[in-house]
Amino acid sequence: MGVIIRFLKNWTLPVAMAVGALGYLIYIRLSFLDPIRPFASSFVEVLMPLLIFSQLLLTFCKVSPRELVPNAWHGWLLLFQVVFCVALVALLLWVPMNVEYREVFEGAMVCVICPTATAAAVITGKLGGSASSLTTYTLLSNLLAAVAVPLLFPLVEPHVEVSFFSAFLTILSRVFPLLLCPFILACLLRTLWPKAHRFLLGLKDMAFYLWGVSLAIVTAQTVSSLLYSDTTWQVEIGIALGGLVACVIQFYLGKRVGSRYHDRISAGQALGQKNTVLAIWMAYTYLNPVASVGPGSYVLWQNMFNSWQLWKKQKNDGQS
Repeated sequence: MGVIIRFLKNWTLPVAMAVGALGYLIYIRLSFLDPIRPFASSFVEVLMPLLIFSQLLLTFCKVSPRELVPNAWHGWLLLFQVVFCVALVALLLWVPMNVEYREVFEGAMVCVICPTATAAAVITGKLGGSASSLTTYTLLSNLLAAVAVPLLFPLVEPHVEVSFFSAFLTILSRVFPLLLCPFILACLLRTLWPKAHRFLLGLKDMAFYLWGVSLAIVTAQTVSSLLYSDTTWQVEIGIALGGLVACVIQFYLGKRVGSRYHDRISAGQALGQKNTVLAIWMAYTYLNPVASVGPGSYVLWQNMFNSWQLWKKQKNDGQS
């Protein structure tokens, strides 16, 4: 039993992805579950926000509000997101609407402008980075996405009639409550209920395992989007490879910029680890729905890289 627990602890992310993918494939083949499928879908829609809220609350309890100070590397990474996204929009305006592989660039674009994952601080803390610096960038990147997405994406798919203010408010309503409410509650507990705050601080790895459950659910949703897409498998592979290229570039540039400011881990996770659940929704809302395969595959790429980083750190810690 001890060996199994140790294995699950060291390989939480790949195990979660495997459980999500295999679990969904088994789930759709069990016909006797048909009557409860609508309930299951509704349950997942409620469960995901609760999981994200809980893991963020546990993470934010470790961060003092006085530590949330913007750094120079925040500005450089935000600038990269804007420039790269605008360049892809310009490319898409030049590419005809009926080109088969157009969705490859749309998928890459949504992976670039998508804000930092609301739970990226969990991985950053496990890797030894600054959770407070990462949290500050998470706030800033969500503000950027709330403005840039409704402003730029309708240029790519002009037939989508969504007004700027309605899109702006929709993104705010979906992202900011999950991001700000746990932070506000953590601050209130720190000040008004220190005993509860200390109790939550004692749950050291709970946020990490909650993220593992969330990852299994998101992986299942990714498999679903791949199975029920109406495009060819060649295009799907192209979109997935576009997500891989975006993932590699963003982790690389984030770490390069972060190294100059002595915050390599935090900057790499800030630019590379994305809120893929939000990204999939943005692709469905503003772009060709097939483009959602991009952020759907991105969750696999980023967490394969995160798994390797965690394994490497554990190996190095064991040798020291």
